[in-house]
Amino acid sequence: MAEIRASTVLPARREEITLHTSDGLELVGELALPADRPPSATLVCLHPLPTAEGMMDSHVLRKASYRLPALAGLAVLRFNTRGTTSARGTSHGEFGEGETERFDVAAALEYTEYHDLPRPWLLGWSFGTELALKWGRDPLVKGAILLSPPLKRAGDADLDAWGADGRPVVALVPEFDDFLRPAEARERFKRVPQAEVIAVENAKHLWVGEPYVRIVLNEIVKRVAPAAAPLPTEWDEPDK
Repeated sequence: MAEIRASTVLPARREEITLHTSDGLELVGELALPADRPPSATLVCLHPLPTAEGMMDSHVLRKASYRLPALAGLAVLRFNTRGTTSARGTSHGEFGEGETERFDVAAALEYTEYHDLPRPWLLGWSFGTELALKWGRDPLVKGAILLSPPLKRAGDADLDAWGADGRPVVALVPEFDDFLRPAEARERFKRVPQAEVIAVENAKHLWVGEPYVRIVLNEIVKRVAPAAAPLPTEWDEPDK
């Protein structure tokens, strides 16, 4: 057995994908699928702010794609929103302040439908939570998991809409977040009666450190693939 570390990449079927938006752009991405079984659910990852170096490879989302297909049987779809660059490449277009990105969210969900990816959940981080709250109430979506939600671009009307909708909303809020801390988050999310607000002690907005990544991934799996929780911290390498 080998310990799962920050750099661990577990087996999966990985393919580069291109999303096509209804306003004519191509967005680069990657789909990671379980190597040995069909996925039980799908994470559609919405990355942090691209003008602050957010991208599909932002570390929590990258580690979700490295681990969760193998450990939890999940499909993990990551992509760069318009104008965003990562090692995978640069998506067409330019940053739209969270408004024209509505077409990007729709393109990702359309991809899950066309390719029969089951039970899509939105996994947003920071700016990505704004996209999830503003543009993610598509009938396909099973729920939303929000990491470090700033609640700046997404406002009370968006929260009210999710509250009326009734689908699950889970907000993981770092104790020392730069934008929204647990006490204020609990107040703001009262507008969403079904929302769970989970305060994570000692964590910061960027979730730096393997202990915090493990907390995040476990909380995701508890909601999306509960039979796989808690996640193991070791992996039985087949060639060992």
